[in-house]
Amino acid sequence: MFKSTGSLLFLVLFHLLLSFNSGGHLKFANGLIAKDKWCVANPLSNDTVLKNNIEYACNILSDCKLIQPGGSCYEPNKLMHHASAVMNQYYAMEGRNTWNCNFFGSGLLVSKDPSYGSCEYA
Repeated sequence: MFKSTGSLLFLVLFHLLLSFNSGGHLKFANGLIAKDKWCVANPLSNDTVLKNNIEYACNILSDCKLIQPGGSCYEPNKLMHHASAVMNQYYAMEGRNTWNCNFFGSGLLVSKDPSYGSCEYA
């Protein structure tokens, strides 16, 4: 069926690319996925993991005013909401690559816009 192992290897790698790419969308430029995905914290994550995610993302972003008192995503003042807001901001800033929402398994890509009130997810 295949004339060379190179063709078979290419098909296997192509299949792996599709299976690891969220939603099956294949875009080769920077591994980008569709802009209709958002990164949120996994509800099963514990408080320590969420705090670590916030600290990591805020260090990279160098501005987390959105989750500070008076910020657009401060209310509700819940760790899960704050973590999701900065994790998504980090994900968007880094190019919306699937791996930018991993956070050691504590991030989830969702298809429904999680924006609420004045808190808009980019």
